[in-house]
Amino acid sequence: MVAMTGVSAVERVTDELKELLLYRRVAWRIVPLAIICFVFSYFDRINISFAKAQMQADLGLGDAAYGLAGSMFFVGYVLFEVPSSIGLKKYGAPRWISRIMVSLGIATAALVFAYNQYTLYFLRFLIGVMEAGFGPAILFYLACWFPRKYLARINGLWFLAVPLAGALGSPLAGLILGNLQGVMGLAGWQWLFLLTGLPCVILGFCVLWKLDRDIQSAKWLSAEEKSILEGNLDSDRRNADSTHGSLWRVLLTKEVAVFALIYFVIKLASYGLNFWMPHLIEQSGITNLTLVGIVSALPYAVACIGMLVVTNLSDRSGDRKSYLLGCMLAAAVGYGLACFFSDNSLALILALLLATAGTFIAIPVFWTIPQSTFSGLAIASGTAAVNSVGQLSGMVAPVMVGYINDLTGVSYMGMLSIAPLLLLACVVILRYVRNPQRVD
Repeated sequence: MVAMTGVSAVERVTDELKELLLYRRVAWRIVPLAIICFVFSYFDRINISFAKAQMQADLGLGDAAYGLAGSMFFVGYVLFEVPSSIGLKKYGAPRWISRIMVSLGIATAALVFAYNQYTLYFLRFLIGVMEAGFGPAILFYLACWFPRKYLARINGLWFLAVPLAGALGSPLAGLILGNLQGVMGLAGWQWLFLLTGLPCVILGFCVLWKLDRDIQSAKWLSAEEKSILEGNLDSDRRNADSTHGSLWRVLLTKEVAVFALIYFVIKLASYGLNFWMPHLIEQSGITNLTLVGIVSALPYAVACIGMLVVTNLSDRSGDRKSYLLGCMLAAAVGYGLACFFSDNSLALILALLLATAGTFIAIPVFWTIPQSTFSGLAIASGTAAVNSVGQLSGMVAPVMVGYINDLTGVSYMGMLSIAPLLLLACVVILRYVRNPQRVD
């Protein structure tokens, strides 16, 4: 009996190691390209924050016009987010992601032709339309390969792109704006849009070449490996709530309303940082554009490290709710401290580290909950609905922060208004969010 028990234990450990190595290979196949695509797509929605000063001078834009231009992206994004899920279901994730990347890159590069506020509004709206559905398409694709027990880690790797876009894009934007002004007759802000838009077109074709439609079409997997992957997904489906199987049952559930509210606040906090962090840093006394870009990158870099650590801990414990709550509380405290120390560069940067880490780490932890709540193609519809409401914050954050700043005459008051909303989201999490059933 002892010998048999020993053999069983060895076999179990061997099978677990084989499965772990298999998922690591799948992750290396899918996740790096997904991250790179998201880095460029995310930076293309926030690059206008770095172009702000030059663009305002060249196009004659006021702060209100800039805020509206920042928001127009999200108008197009939200209007076409759920309809985009129809194309995802019809053409499959790789083809649809490829289409999004190519059209997004062309639309972003076309910003070089903006010559007044109205053309800028239209092109920003068009960029939003082209990018609509990208996030849910990737989340759906990941959920078609990875079971629940790996989702937080995989989501964390993919959502690294959000802080990476800031960490890598901030200094890059500073260099472009500071060194390419007037080159070949183009302004620095025009070079910024061109050089961050065209790579998306190339990435779109890379997606078609690299990503398989599904597990069965992956020629680089053996029959046994495909069986392991699909077996784990089938196990998740058997434990899922089948009442969430249809589109309308998903869209009209309390879960969608709760998730959407929480994600709206998370994204409101993230876009508040995206669009106004460079402004806060400048107001604290750092005025050199290149240095502002470098300093802006620091909080994002810390968030990248935090994502890897926290999502791994969340996967090991299976506790999504506590980690999500902790991140939201950290973000609220960081926001408050950043506003309180707005005239002290060092203290401001430390507070922004906390606010940025809490906000961006919350994103991948949050998404494991709806991914585990919905099942089948409802994952695409449910995440699209939640994401659509969340992206409304991109319409609200630039305008709300700017309006409150103008109304009060205090440069940080708009940012401070986000902290109570983060605390409200914490109350909602405590009251209405449950940990998904753990699957070992």
